[in-house]
Amino acid sequence: MTLWLSAGLLFTFAAIAVVLFKWWDLKCIGVTPVHTFTFIAILFTSGLDVGLIMFPLTEFGGYADLAASPEYGFANPLAIEFGFWAFLIWGFYFLTCFYFCVIEPRVKFFDIPLVKVINNVVIIGTCAFTAFLLLVNLPWYLPQIGDGESVVPTFYLIVMLAIAAAVYSSSNIRYVRLLSLGSSWLFIALIAMMWGQAFLSDNGQVSDFFATAGLIGDYFTNLHQFMLPLNDYHEFYLYWWFSWSIMIGQFTARFISGLRTWQVFLAMLVFPSLAIGIWFSVLYYFHAESLAISSFVNLAMITVGILMVINSLDSLVRLYTDNLGLTTQRMGKPMYFVFNFVALAVLTLLFQFDFLQIQWVGALVIAIYFGCFGYILLQKRAEVASIQSSPKENTLDFSKIEYVS
Repeated sequence: MTLWLSAGLLFTFAAIAVVLFKWWDLKCIGVTPVHTFTFIAILFTSGLDVGLIMFPLTEFGGYADLAASPEYGFANPLAIEFGFWAFLIWGFYFLTCFYFCVIEPRVKFFDIPLVKVINNVVIIGTCAFTAFLLLVNLPWYLPQIGDGESVVPTFYLIVMLAIAAAVYSSSNIRYVRLLSLGSSWLFIALIAMMWGQAFLSDNGQVSDFFATAGLIGDYFTNLHQFMLPLNDYHEFYLYWWFSWSIMIGQFTARFISGLRTWQVFLAMLVFPSLAIGIWFSVLYYFHAESLAISSFVNLAMITVGILMVINSLDSLVRLYTDNLGLTTQRMGKPMYFVFNFVALAVLTLLFQFDFLQIQWVGALVIAIYFGCFGYILLQKRAEVASIQSSPKENTLDFSKIEYVS
């Protein structure tokens, strides 16, 4: 599967370059535009999940162990972690967001029945994987419950409640703005709280933060190292990002608010990366200095992580139910809730029992990339070549979102 992944990566980077070259200054307008800050908040909170909160502290030590993993020797652990989560790979989201905003309305590739089925299988599978990640990481962050290693009934209850909350909130698109802005502000508050604990107390200095954050520079000087899989673990991450890419692009494209193509590109690569870089720098300082994380901070991290899961699941449930016509208007809210809750709960358990793998989902997405490109070349080349604007029916009306159920 490494060869398949490498082909997908090279194609994606080439496609990003073509989009920027051909449509650099095109004005992008989604079907329900929102103000730019809200768009960035939706992008950030929908495009990330609980792994952002829970993974780094468990991974820094592994990236530092060069005896076991010498392939990480070109950079420090903070730069490696940043490379797995930030900057370059957000280009995946830029590509798909631009495609669904500007190109797909002319191509209609995702209206082809077989493609629609595969796309929604990807979305539903990734929803369940998001809930699964929360489930398997809770023992590490809540060792007070259970033995610190096993998944106990309480953790299943927490995950089921998160799924239930996400399914309920997905019943109305107006909750997206509330969840996204709320998640973003709480995440900022969490960063500020931990930043203060690390650099304004316990003999920490503000200069220590800048020294730690400066370690991320190793990522940019070794950017080429992250363009292809470093090892099996990096491969897992890249397939994971591919599995998210189409659905996040499809979801966020509707909210673009008149930004030029180059502005969308910068917004998607720079703003999330700044937040991730600050967060990872704070966490790495805690790791490097062996600082204890208080029970209150630990609880805050769990809370923000769960809210991110709810936010991500909300957007994905909304997406696949719209695609399949399984809306609240058609099914009624009670049936809508029961159907989606049961489906996601069952699939989450299938990931728990190793019946499903996220790598399979990511491989399917790469196949969709290639299939879409082939379809454009064979059927829609002239239509795509003539694109000079967003679809004319998309207008810059920020009130539209208030009238969408």
